[in-house]
Amino acid sequence: MKKVLLLTLSLLLLTAGMAAAAEDWLTIGGDYRFRYDVLEGTVPNYTQLTSVAPTTASITGYTVKNSSLMMHRFGLNIKADPMEDVVVKARLVMYKVSGQETSNAVFANFFADRMMNIDGTSAHVPQDNTLRVDYAFATVNNIFDAPMWFSIGRRPSTGGIPSNYRENQEKMGTAGIPSILVDYAFDGMTLGYAPDIAKLPGAYAKLCYGRGFESGYKNIPNTSSNIKDTDFLGLNAVAYDTEKLHVEVQYQKGMHIFDYPSDYPPSTNLGDIQWLGGVITTKMGPLNLFVSAAASETDPNANLTGPDFNQDGTPDAPMAGLLYNAGAKESHTGNAIYVGGRYDMGSTKVGAEYNRGSKYWISMIPASDDIWTGKLGTRGSVYEVYLIQELKRKPISKKGKAFVRLGYQFYKFDYTGSNNWVGAPVKISEVVANPQVQAPLKDAQDIYATFDVQF
Repeated sequence: MKKVLLLTLSLLLLTAGMAAAAEDWLTIGGDYRFRYDVLEGTVPNYTQLTSVAPTTASITGYTVKNSSLMMHRFGLNIKADPMEDVVVKARLVMYKVSGQETSNAVFANFFADRMMNIDGTSAHVPQDNTLRVDYAFATVNNIFDAPMWFSIGRRPSTGGIPSNYRENQEKMGTAGIPSILVDYAFDGMTLGYAPDIAKLPGAYAKLCYGRGFESGYKNIPNTSSNIKDTDFLGLNAVAYDTEKLHVEVQYQKGMHIFDYPSDYPPSTNLGDIQWLGGVITTKMGPLNLFVSAAASETDPNANLTGPDFNQDGTPDAPMAGLLYNAGAKESHTGNAIYVGGRYDMGSTKVGAEYNRGSKYWISMIPASDDIWTGKLGTRGSVYEVYLIQELKRKPISKKGKAFVRLGYQFYKFDYTGSNNWVGAPVKISEVVANPQVQAPLKDAQDIYATFDVQF
């Protein structure tokens, strides 16, 4: 009888152990956010380029407002470890405007990154109540028994450092990138290496590739089927990565840049853009500080896009190239800086940020968490302050956290075309003498509040 009891007990323990092991391979988490925004912007007097005769129209300045924009976002995170050294991660997101099943409430003819939903902004700009794939990728670690990894799929190339401070998120791991350079959901791959260097703790480097636009079949008669694919290459190096100090630099190049977003679709390729930038973060007790900077340089080809119009309203010739207008082809260099910090007082956190972009600054950040336009792509200055108050409740789930965030953003635009590489930027004070396709804003503000629950 004792043998039977011992055998039964052993089987029960073995079954329990197998069940526990089976459960460990899959981790599920997520988050919910409610957001409320009060928006106001100022459009100065300007001349608008129209598609009907006459070709231009004088527009009297006005103030645009939305005093109660409400949005809901739900995210589901999945991590699977199907076998040794192989990991699959995915995030599904629903993000919608209250009382709306389209993006009409947040889209307007002000900025290129807030005119339409496109592939790289799916799940990051409000749309409808569909649960969409934000990222989904597989990673193989310890290649050749070395500290090397290869990852492929829909990349986690959004929400990078140091924007995670204002989002009240931990820094993303080796998959993260500087937010001043990229905030866009790419499909691509990464090859990384993390050497063990005593004097450079946490150091790693990675080579990244992303497909920005797939042009499809070629040589189809009477179509623009000979447009080339738009591809991006990046080299990222982290020299130091600890809780108190993080040093990161990245070079990237976009090749055969499209004139319109991939879902529009594009009509031609405008040339190449290359970037170089980096970020340094440091923690001194309760104070978190960061400085990030970057430069961009265009290498345009001779292609132009965007129709000009005759006096009778009929299309004339294309008028815009890569950061230049017809007849003024040349390469341009831009730069940007992003500084700020956050002071943590237990469950209360206070932060302040400032960023500034030059006349010809262009970034790749249309998926950023800003309503007016991606602030890090602004040609001008943006000021932001925020307060985070976490709920003092005992976590039940592994990553359980809930908080309220109150913030204020003020944009001061110096030039037109923020987050747009088509056509030449124009000084805001000169938009009457230089006709514009989009309505220019000279300033804008956003008072926002969010309630976030993470699990």
